[in-house]
Amino acid sequence: MKIYTKTGDKGQTSLIGGTRVPKYHLRIETYGTVDELNSYIGLIMCQDIDPHNQQLLKEIQDRLFTIGASLAADPEKSKMKIPDLHETDITLLENEMDLMNETLPALKHFVLPGGNTVVSFCHIARCVCRRAERLTVELAENSFVDEHVTIYLNRLSDYLFVLARKLSAYFKAEENIWIPRV
Repeated sequence: MKIYTKTGDKGQTSLIGGTRVPKYHLRIETYGTVDELNSYIGLIMCQDIDPHNQQLLKEIQDRLFTIGASLAADPEKSKMKIPDLHETDITLLENEMDLMNETLPALKHFVLPGGNTVVSFCHIARCVCRRAERLTVELAENSFVDEHVTIYLNRLSDYLFVLARKLSAYFKAEENIWIPRV
């Protein structure tokens, strides 16, 4: 199978269902951002972190592929059966955050990104996740988007923030707190 098809050479691409749209279409931008997020999750997963978090990040990558497929489908024309996100996917992230927060000091200041390379990767992923969420909300204004997608992305950005804090503690990196100058 050849990777290149040449069907996008004129700036158009196909959604699942066959609809042709320009490559700058909001739906393409949205699932492209989810793909970018998935790549950053893979980068975090490849770092020297505990196996539990590596396994959870692999599960998150799977859910992001599900989200990408959902966003890549034309909601009016696609007949393809696409896996669904479930409430349990969201609950998993919430439960993991609760567990991590049990061992972290109370958050009294805003945290600036940095302090350690893997922590910084988490913050980059969190920012990309927020962008994916904003694009998904915009897309949902005019087209069908499963509500679980927006909720999952919202929870995932929170999870990535808490994971950054947890990894900062794990690597004994000082949290980079923001104290406004007055």
